[in-house]
Amino acid sequence: MQQIVDFILELDKLKSVTRKTRPLGLDRYENSAEHSWQLALLATSLAPYAPAPVDVDRVVAMLLVHDIGEIDTGDTIVYAEHGWAERKAAERAAVERIFGLLPDAQAQRFLALWQEFEDAESAEARFAHAADRAIPVLLNLNNEGQSWRENGISYERVVARVGPPIQAGCPALWNYLEIRLADARGQGWFGA
Repeated sequence: MQQIVDFILELDKLKSVTRKTRPLGLDRYENSAEHSWQLALLATSLAPYAPAPVDVDRVVAMLLVHDIGEIDTGDTIVYAEHGWAERKAAERAAVERIFGLLPDAQAQRFLALWQEFEDAESAEARFAHAADRAIPVLLNLNNEGQSWRENGISYERVVARVGPPIQAGCPALWNYLEIRLADARGQGWFGA
């Protein structure tokens, strides 16, 4: 029991990891715990649009663990262009440490879910990636491109970074977003 309690208390630190996007109607930036919660609900809601049947419980579990490494590494904006190999190695070390707080069987289960998400080879992982890439887009589309403008993120970089994983994991969602991104471009909601 103490190992589980220690793990859960360590996870509380995810609430202090600040991201680059603001929640709708708020002046502060979202945190990674809020992001994971919203992703889990998005994936659950989008399940009927998965291109193949997916185990939604597995998808939700992946989404709840996928950013835990940020407790040690902090968040990197999804549109960053460099340093991903180093970033992923640091996150792997972080999740091994954090999941290592749990009894071994639980630690291995969570690490396997984290790795499945990272590999993006299963239908569930691709669907989870689609949700993960979509949330910052949805928030920016409803915040007049707030983080795109603040961080100098171009339309081309957004489409290149989020388009392929959303298309692979939930084509219907990409069809929805692609039109809205083009409209946002016309509105000038992207950085230089």
